[in-house]
Amino acid sequence: MAPAQHDGGSGSPARMTRFDDLYDQPDPRAYFRVLGALDYQTPQHAQGVFRRLLRAAVAAAPADRATGERPGTVLDLCCSYGINAALLNHDVTLAELAAHYTSAEAAGLSTAELIARDRRFYAARRRPDAVPVVGIDIAAPALGYARAAGLLDAAFAENLETAAPGPALRQALRGLRLITVTGGASFLSARTFRSLLAEDAAREGGRDLPWVAAFVLRTGSYRPIADGLARLGLTTEKDETRTYPQRRFTDADEQKYAVAAVTAAGDDPSGKESLGHFHTALYVSRPAAQAAARPLSTLLPAP
Repeated sequence: MAPAQHDGGSGSPARMTRFDDLYDQPDPRAYFRVLGALDYQTPQHAQGVFRRLLRAAVAAAPADRATGERPGTVLDLCCSYGINAALLNHDVTLAELAAHYTSAEAAGLSTAELIARDRRFYAARRRPDAVPVVGIDIAAPALGYARAAGLLDAAFAENLETAAPGPALRQALRGLRLITVTGGASFLSARTFRSLLAEDAAREGGRDLPWVAAFVLRTGSYRPIADGLARLGLTTEKDETRTYPQRRFTDADEQKYAVAAVTAAGDDPSGKESLGHFHTALYVSRPAAQAAARPLSTLLPAP
């Protein structure tokens, strides 16, 4: 997991603008200032999608044998400052968050003062159906903010590409129902998901595996991760009804790269990358029986 991509980054570091420094800040003010100027949209697209998928994943999972409850923990990979958790669990939009963090009032606060303000801000907007969210990221400053602001119930600066999850992370992921990715797929491989899910896949034929929902830039391929998830027992479907604008290009060279990469991948950039924005595609992975029981199209908001 590399901070160049995260939920606001942009893929291949050799050809696309890097945003590494945005994730080494003590709070998300620079993140919203820079990415907001580029019309960054992915977390807003994800808000409604993740809420709907989580409800369906919880309903499809077996109830806990001891309590009869259906836990609904979410794991956000490459979570940075907890933006997905903010949008999932609170009545707020990405545009409202951008205004909140780029306001003149926010500019005059210390990080500690901003955190105190944010805790009040989010507490006033907390949804009654809020769920536990665990975040994983290698950017410790971003994780620290998300935890201090109360957006994440647990946060772990662990790189699952190179090491197995620690015992504390394993404990935090009990009741996991949905894994979300809104950026970072270009820097993840099947190794991360194998580290997270191999033990669960070995139990009960993998019937209790969580779902995975990933917004993936069209400049790369999700096939290696999808193949890895298939080996664990998850079948992957792509939302074929639409693509989702991510952000504007930083310059003409970045657009030229994106158009060429999308074309090479067998997709058509016309009306999408050709008009000035990166676009993502949504991939959803579920246990095969659950995927067969309910078509993906019935789980997503109308195009």
